[in-house]
Amino acid sequence: MAEEFAHDAANTRYTVTVDGEPAGFAEYAETTDGVLDFHHTVIDPAFRGRGLSGKLIAHALGEVRAAGKKIIPSCSAVERFIEKNPDQSDLVA
Repeated sequence: MAEEFAHDAANTRYTVTVDGEPAGFAEYAETTDGVLDFHHTVIDPAFRGRGLSGKLIAHALGEVRAAGKKIIPSCSAVERFIEKNPDQSDLVA
């Protein structure tokens, strides 16, 4: 199972594909001060149960950190990820 993660900046989302098939996304809105409000995460039902949500969020937050930005975890999946990974809490605006 080949998982690929990408930033689709044009559609303000991070995506995951599995074996070339779209499997899910974490969508955000950028605030006027450059903070990314992650408000919606979806994993296609056919790909659930594989831990893709956590992997996708981890990838997205890694890129946010590398860019020196902060987030608002409006999405419950992102909020739970931060709770389970307190080392990422410094990214919260």
